Amino acid sequence: MNFQIVFRVIGYVLRCEAGLLALPVVVAALYQEWTVVPVFLLSIAAALMISQLLLILCRPKSTYMRPTEGFFAVAGTWLALAAVGALPFFFSGYFGNYVNCLFEAMSGFTTTGSTILTDVEVIPRGLLFWRSLLHWVGGMGILVFVLGLMPNMDPSSVQLMKAESPGPMPGKLVPKLKDTSRILYAIYLVMTLVQIVLLCVVGMPLFDSVIHALGSAGTGGFSCMNLSVGAYNNVAAEVIITVFVLLFGVNFNLYYLILRKQWTGIWENEELKLYFGIVIGATALITLNTMSSVYGGSFREALRHASFQVGTIITTTGYGTADSTQWPLFSQMILLGLMVVGACAGSTGGGIKVSRLLILCKTIKKEISRILHPNLIKSIKTEGRSVPNSVVRNVLVFFFVYTMIIGISILLISLDGYDFTTTTTAVFATINNIGPGLGQVGPLGNYSIFSDFSKLIMTFCMWAGRLEIFPVLIMFSPSIWRREF
Repeated sequence: MNFQIVFRVIGYVLRCEAGLLALPVVVAALYQEWTVVPVFLLSIAAALMISQLLLILCRPKSTYMRPTEGFFAVAGTWLALAAVGALPFFFSGYFGNYVNCLFEAMSGFTTTGSTILTDVEVIPRGLLFWRSLLHWVGGMGILVFVLGLMPNMDPSSVQLMKAESPGPMPGKLVPKLKDTSRILYAIYLVMTLVQIVLLCVVGMPLFDSVIHALGSAGTGGFSCMNLSVGAYNNVAAEVIITVFVLLFGVNFNLYYLILRKQWTGIWENEELKLYFGIVIGATALITLNTMSSVYGGSFREALRHASFQVGTIITTTGYGTADSTQWPLFSQMILLGLMVVGACAGSTGGGIKVSRLLILCKTIKKEISRILHPNLIKSIKTEGRSVPNSVVRNVLVFFFVYTMIIGISILLISLDGYDFTTTTTAVFATINNIGPGLGQVGPLGNYSIFSDFSKLIMTFCMWAGRLEIFPVLIMFSPSIWRREF
C-alpha cells in the first residue's frame, strides 16, 4: 500500500477546500456578518496548514495509482473533507459540540441534508451558504473537480473517479480524464446557474435561490428556511425545483450525448426509462391516495405535493412542501421505497441507484428462466450489451453488505430508545443520503434528538452510502494496512 500517494491526494483536496472556504467569507462580508469572517479565516488557515504538511511530507517515488490506493484515497479524502469542513461550524458556536459539526459537514458533503439544527433561520448567511456549498461540491464529487486541476496527473488516476462515481459502471467521456472532469463540471455549473436565474424570475430572493439551487444540483436538501421550500408557498418555484432535481438525478453521461447529438444512446437507455417510469407511477399512486384523505378532494393540490415529494425523495434531495408524516401509510411506504431506490448511476443522487435495481431484476428473471430451463444459456443485457459477470457479482455483494450495515446501524441506534419508525427511517435516510425520514426525523423534524454515539453511527452511514460502501470497507481491511514497496 503506497500511503505516500494517498496522503498526497488528500493534501491536494484540502488545498482546494481552503480555496472553497474563501467563498463564504465573501458572502459574510456582503451581508456584513463580521463576526463570522474570522471563523472562516481560521478554518482556511487550518486547512492550508494540514494540506501543506501532507504535500511536504508525502513525495511518492511513483505516481502510478492502483485500484487499492484509489479506493483508499477516496474514502480518506471524504473523511478529511468533512473533518475540516466542520471547523467553521465548530468555531462559530451555533452547532454545539464537534460531533454535531462533523455530522452536519458529512451531511453536507455527502448531499444527505440531515441536520441537527432546530432553527435554521437564526444562522448567519455565511454559514448557511457554506452548508449548501458543501452539497454542490459533494454532488458531482470533489475528486472529479480536483482531477481537473491536479498537476502532472498520471493516467492511473482514473481509479479515483471509478472509486468515487456512483453506480456500478462509471467511465470516461473522452480519452483524457482531465477533460472528462471539466466537461462534467461545466454541465453541472450551467444547469445550476440556469436554475438560480429561473428561481429569481419567479420571485424567490437571490440568496434563497442560490441556496436552493446548490441543494438541488447536489441533490442535498439544506434549506435556509425552517419549513424548507414549503415556506415560500410558491407553486412556480416548486415546479422549477421538481424539474431540476429530476434532471440532476439523471446520468450526466447522457447530457454529454445530448451535446454530441447522439440521440440513439438516450432513447435506448433502460435505466432512464425505468427512472422516469418509477417517478410517474409513484406520483400517480400518492396523488390518488392523498387526494381525498389529505387534500379534500383537490386533485391539483394532491398532484402538486405528490410530484414534489416524489421528485425530491427519489433523487435523495429531501426538500419538503408538506409534512409527509401526516400522509396515509400507503403513501409513506412508497416514499420509503423511493428512499432505497435512489436516482440514476452517474448522477448526483444517492440510494442504491436505478441501474442496480435494473440489474437485480434481470438477474432474478435469469435465475427463474434457468430453473425452468436448466440447459438455457442466457446473459444479462442492458442497452443491448451484455453485463459482465463481475458487475452482477458486485451488485449482489453490494445489496448484501448494504442490508447488513442497515441492520447493524438500526440495532445500535435503537439504544437511544426512540420509536421504530424514527429509528429505522433515520438509518435509511442517512445511508441513502436523503435527509428527512419519517416520525421525529420527518420533513419538519431534525436529528438533534439523537445521542452523540448515534450521530457518529449515522455519520458513518452517510459516508459509506455516498461512496457506495466498498471504498469505506476497504479502509477497514487489515491487509490494506500492510505497506508495500
